[in-house]
Amino acid sequence: MNTLPRDRQIQAIASLCEGVSIRATERLTGIHRDTIMRLGVQVGQGCATLHDRLMRQLHVNRIEIDEIWSYVGKKRQHVKPGDSWELGDQYVFIALADSAKAIVGYRIGKRDGVTTHGFISDLRQRVVNEPEFSSDAFTQYPSAVEAYFGDRIAYGTIEKHYSVTHAKEASRRYSPGHVVDVTKSRISGRPTHISTSYVERQNLTIRMQQRRFTRLTNAFSKKLGNHAAAVALYAAHYNFCRVHETLRLTPAMQLGVTDHVWTIAELIEAALKGEPSAPPSSIPPAPLSPSPLQRRLSFKVIKGGVS
Repeated sequence: MNTLPRDRQIQAIASLCEGVSIRATERLTGIHRDTIMRLGVQVGQGCATLHDRLMRQLHVNRIEIDEIWSYVGKKRQHVKPGDSWELGDQYVFIALADSAKAIVGYRIGKRDGVTTHGFISDLRQRVVNEPEFSSDAFTQYPSAVEAYFGDRIAYGTIEKHYSVTHAKEASRRYSPGHVVDVTKSRISGRPTHISTSYVERQNLTIRMQQRRFTRLTNAFSKKLGNHAAAVALYAAHYNFCRVHETLRLTPAMQLGVTDHVWTIAELIEAALKGEPSAPPSSIPPAPLSPSPLQRRLSFKVIKGGVS
């Protein structure tokens, strides 16, 4: 257990939740970086347990799902054959409730079928109704959604086509390409709105609020366990402590999970009382089965809306 006084713990965790790096937090608070790291992992693991316990029996009308790229230790091109699977690309899959703006579920792993099925399976255990789904065109989503929510769920995908440019100027090298076309596909049911705008905005928020996700820096995670703890801390702080500008309350309040805005002190207290959740390496993969929906290939492609 971390022996820092509670007010010092609040200082450190508040800094981490606002996107401040470990070393910058050390300079601001005078707390040694190793102590900050241990505290962040402890609170983050507790936040994972907190999310697992509280974000259940939820009723949401519409969910947007997406994955945000990150990496641990080194980028994929530098991973050697003998390296651990924890190194390299590690995607954060996020399910965002449309109207509540809440992070209903998340999972960290490779961008493959095993992680996708585990992510959707976990989501099924948290949502009691059958919400409408929207996602990007990642090929593993349709089979996973059908496996755990059925083939009658209202579900559509959106795929953005970008212009191919190879800019050499520094001012344009890291800018995204221009969207030249958008393809919307009705996968099942009759979705009323196919869009991933909210969850894509959520991806920007996590890059701004978690230093580990800032591009072109040396602040990336060196261990997968610390990376997972940072994501859990972010999700709990976002759901319970951060007042959404549109809602004028926190996402957890909008879902009815809590009745007030949590302080950082409350979040730390609740997190440190819990037991750490299982690390990603010990989570058993969900079984992969062929999808009748994919075999039929009966996707109806439309542009500009749903007919």
